[in-house]
Amino acid sequence: MKHRYLPMTEQDQKEMLNVIGVSTVDELFSDIPEKVRFKGNYNIKPAKSESALLKELAQLSKENANSDDYASFLGAGVYDHYKPVIVDHVISRSEFYTAYTPYQPEISQGELQAIFEFQTMIAELTGMDLANSSMYDGGTALAEAGMLAAAHTRRKKLLVSGAVHPISHDVVKTYAAGQSIEVVNVPLKDGVTDLAALQELIDADTAAVLVQYPNFYGQVENVQAIADVIHEAKGLCVVSSNPLALGILTPPGKMGADITVGDAQPFGIPESFGGPHCGYFAVTKKLMRKVPGRLIGETIDDEGRRGYVLTLQAREQHIRREKATSNICSNQALNALAAAVAMTALGKKGVQEMATQNILKTHYAKEAFEKAGFTVVFKGAHFNEIVVKCNTSVSTINKGLFEKGIIGGFDLGKVDAALENHALIAVTEQRTKEEIDALVQEMGALHA
Repeated sequence: MKHRYLPMTEQDQKEMLNVIGVSTVDELFSDIPEKVRFKGNYNIKPAKSESALLKELAQLSKENANSDDYASFLGAGVYDHYKPVIVDHVISRSEFYTAYTPYQPEISQGELQAIFEFQTMIAELTGMDLANSSMYDGGTALAEAGMLAAAHTRRKKLLVSGAVHPISHDVVKTYAAGQSIEVVNVPLKDGVTDLAALQELIDADTAAVLVQYPNFYGQVENVQAIADVIHEAKGLCVVSSNPLALGILTPPGKMGADITVGDAQPFGIPESFGGPHCGYFAVTKKLMRKVPGRLIGETIDDEGRRGYVLTLQAREQHIRREKATSNICSNQALNALAAAVAMTALGKKGVQEMATQNILKTHYAKEAFEKAGFTVVFKGAHFNEIVVKCNTSVSTINKGLFEKGIIGGFDLGKVDAALENHALIAVTEQRTKEEIDALVQEMGALHA
């Protein structure tokens, strides 16, 4: 049964005021001194009718550039991917769309099962033993992983690869500062983590190494080698991974990762100006009781029927308070559902095909740029992003591309002065050969 939300009538207001023993709303503010009360008029436009307001908002929305009308080659953590039509149909159902935390399993089986399916698919993709019900986003998931590693090992140093997303790196620093944990940057060699430098930085107080796979520059890290190095020092290997890439690349769990995190945005979640998205968090069984956030478990009721419940809640802050494994007290259930629906609709073969198209189309773009006279920096294996060196500023090139209906790559000079005039170009399965050719041609004209 659907309920309408109606504003109170004057009679409703009068009856409510009468019950609490006052005659006007102003009397409710009688304890606030007159001299500090605001007596002026708010700088707010006059109210409009619904139809007039919709017209104004529609007009404003046309000022935005989107990946439906523009060919987008902008990635750097948020991507234009195919979203099965069924995703919005499922997540728009009222029982999912307005669902609160399913503390009462007897009335929340649909929500609990959906999240359980999400956990299962993430665990399968990452090669880990289990996954939680989701995190806020990829950046906070990585930071939580770092805090877990420090608490588990009782050490106070995190080594973060220089090829981890700069924003995620900053989030890790923010979390670490509150717990007096040292964050040390690991230098790069040829666009990937420098293993020799990593070995020199590891000491008895190193809790974990945090790497990204594929990394911020699109390069595929040697996770196995990194895991081996940190495990020799009794530390943990934390991997932040694009889940779509795991449809074709070896899962981190198969290469020694202790914790695998990331953002599920590539699966059915729109770019939305950078969020909200959906972080994921997967671990080995030995870390199960230290996982932040919620876990959904499968069980059997007293009649032998399968059911789903929130499990291992003694870890959480609403029970353990300041002794909890984390203070995260929510999750991105709706976006986790979107990701689960997208993965289900695509299926194992569909995810693999989608990932393969990203690799093939990016490889085509790389060859096209090199034929056009550009230098593609970093020669290692890549997934769906490459770094292209330009002769002029990336911002100037992107302005020119925008006028041609193309959203250009990320300006790496914004995060690394050494990469000024370098563009991070993302090529997903959405991009056509014609769009890639147009990008190279237009950049060539602007680059000359």
